[in-house]
Amino acid sequence: MSQEEADKLIDTEPKAKKYIKRFMMGNEFLNDIPRYCLWLVGISPKELRSMPLVLKHVEKCRENRLSGAADRQKLAATPHLFRETRNPDNFIAIPVVSSERRAYIPMDYLSSDVIAGNKLFILPDATKYDFGILESIVHMSWMRMVAGRLETRYSYSKTLVYNDFSWPNVNKMQRDRITETAQSILDARKLYPDSSLADLYDPLTMPIELRKAHEANDKAVLQAYGLKPSATEAEIVQHLFKMYEKLTAKDDK
Repeated sequence: MSQEEADKLIDTEPKAKKYIKRFMMGNEFLNDIPRYCLWLVGISPKELRSMPLVLKHVEKCRENRLSGAADRQKLAATPHLFRETRNPDNFIAIPVVSSERRAYIPMDYLSSDVIAGNKLFILPDATKYDFGILESIVHMSWMRMVAGRLETRYSYSKTLVYNDFSWPNVNKMQRDRITETAQSILDARKLYPDSSLADLYDPLTMPIELRKAHEANDKAVLQAYGLKPSATEAEIVQHLFKMYEKLTAKDDK
């Protein structure tokens, strides 16, 4: 639902308000576009039937699913529910598709107030340290090497990009430092509350405070991997593949 449609539903059926949540795919996430959905997990049949307009949305969903392929038709048995009903309290959201023009794929923390669609890869209960590693030049270099493409844009994959990525073995001082630099990235974004992630990460409009925060984070993460601050993307990728080979060799034993 659009903002207008959500407001209209609440005006005419006030009880529906507690079941309406923000819904985000990659485009909504990057451009801060307001879009909403009905999240009806746990609702009783009586409560659902007491909201005729909500029930009408459920009926439309049922009809749509019945007209689809076999796996989609099975979902018609629970037309009030999404295919995936996970709704973690907090998570890092990563857009599956992102412009090749950006130096970094914009990632951010979201709460259970937001329902993530299938064009957002989510990491529940992720720490600021996790955020710092993933939003670094090291992870971006790996992503650019192994990710697929949608036209010219990068396609972030759970298997190739995330699961096969080698994390560093860090001491407490290194972990704490990366946690600090990760927070600095988030703080720099807050200086521009009217700007979307797409605005902030456009190479032509990226604020200097955010750029410097990323550079400090990159330096901390490179150090954790035993790499020089001047390491090139090719050197970073070579280092990561060596780490990956060692890990897979251990698994084969």
